[in-house]
Amino acid sequence: MDTLSPRELKARLDARETLALLDVREPGEFGLRHPFWAVPLPYGRFELDLPRLVPDPGVPLVIADEGGTTARLAVRRARALGYRRVFGLEGGLRAWRRAGYGEFAGVHVPSKAFGELVEMRRHTPMIDAGELAARIEEGERFHLFDARPPAEYRRMSIPGARCCPNVELPVRLESLVTDPDTPIVINCAGRTRGIIGAQTLIELGVSNPVYALRNGTMGWELAGLTRAHGAEDVVATDAPATPSPGLRARIRALAADAGVSAVTAGDVTAWRAAGEPVYCLDVRQPGDPAAPPLPGTVRAPGVELIQATEAWIAVPTARVVLADDDGVRAPLCAYWLRLMGLDARVLPVAETALLPDAPAPAALPALARCEAVAAVAEDAGGDGPPVLDLRGSAAHRHGHPPGARWLTRSRLGEFIPVLARERSGVRLLADDPDRAALVAGDLADHGIDGVALIDGGLDAWAAAGGPVVETPDEPPDRACIDRLFFVHDRHDGNLDAARRYLEWEQGLVPRLDAAERQAFARLDPARDPRTHAGEDR
Repeated sequence: MDTLSPRELKARLDARETLALLDVREPGEFGLRHPFWAVPLPYGRFELDLPRLVPDPGVPLVIADEGGTTARLAVRRARALGYRRVFGLEGGLRAWRRAGYGEFAGVHVPSKAFGELVEMRRHTPMIDAGELAARIEEGERFHLFDARPPAEYRRMSIPGARCCPNVELPVRLESLVTDPDTPIVINCAGRTRGIIGAQTLIELGVSNPVYALRNGTMGWELAGLTRAHGAEDVVATDAPATPSPGLRARIRALAADAGVSAVTAGDVTAWRAAGEPVYCLDVRQPGDPAAPPLPGTVRAPGVELIQATEAWIAVPTARVVLADDDGVRAPLCAYWLRLMGLDARVLPVAETALLPDAPAPAALPALARCEAVAAVAEDAGGDGPPVLDLRGSAAHRHGHPPGARWLTRSRLGEFIPVLARERSGVRLLADDPDRAALVAGDLADHGIDGVALIDGGLDAWAAAGGPVVETPDEPPDRACIDRLFFVHDRHDGNLDAARRYLEWEQGLVPRLDAAERQAFARLDPARDPRTHAGEDR
């Protein structure tokens, strides 16, 4: 396996060379600590997500784990998919750590750090939850908007807030806010989306006073206030947006100020033919989550693209071509991505029909057969084939067939000797047939056949009379590497977890080294006349 040393990798990252640093550990492991530019790609989904995250097989890949065998397995899989320049990290992330290079806890770290820098450098106005609640109690009127997608909004929200995700809100604001004086307050669960949402309106010259709610719904609860649950005041984002000509002009001017340019479908075709990496993303927020993206694109709703960039873009130096159906949301997204240091461009609406097809998904190994649930239930608890539970550890704790073994694909090797001795086939319990297919292929590589997926999963098993047991403490927390326990219950009333999360978020910027800060150099307060020149606060 070809490798790069931690020193070589750090130098290439600092020089902004074209590459993708892929961390193939499970989410719980990644979330504890990882390099700033690492992109999470758990081995359990490796072949499923790699073509989307790195659509150009000529891009160099650096694949890392803690220093075990998973990275070597992933390197082999990447080469089998046609990626030509694949490296492991010499010594793994243990060696990176020993070399003295920084690591960060949490997820979406570059996007979160960027949000904090926006607040620092653009001086986004904030309002505390206590002050907002007091002013509302005194009868003052506010327009309250929740910047998150509807599913998050419904889980918990600020009483009286309407849901209109970032990127959608600016282009619909003229129909939602018809008076020029009532203050507008934007919130999210914590900080980033509230900051970006408020600052977007400010930079578009909205006449109303605009604030981000400091610390979002968590700040609201920390102030002793009650959150709403199950709210349904959601702006219909599948209805056409009709911004005025003046607002369209301001959006175009804002994007141009950041260096956003338009491209053609022919440009995309030429770049791909030349082996230059390019992403084509549809930034619309679908009213129907299952609605297909624009032809030739991958769906990446703007509010999440800015919040969690690495979920779609694993090569930070690639061209990023954004599309929509009205020519207003893509420029807004491109504006913020440019300030993040990405080479974001806009595809005119008329060009979307001419785009080449999006990358095809990887071919998956076929499952040998689908086990009939009734037959499985009849011999439950007997001497039938072992059951491997590929669902999340939390789901396993909540219920599984007696004797089922929970595992992740990266830990499959630990079970191979046992399975080889039993020679009785294997049954897989999964909530994702594609992930089960990958495990079935791995088992076949080790000479284990007779692999079957339990048709219909646990619900069908139970409906057919199969027993289900709960194991609240098994697997133990230390083994639940698929779960990020990092303040994982901050939205469920755990105020200490909420405080820790907010402290983590606000502590990201001081931990950036010089090269990591330089990536956001375009975010200069002097670029925006509505801000004060000067250093970070």
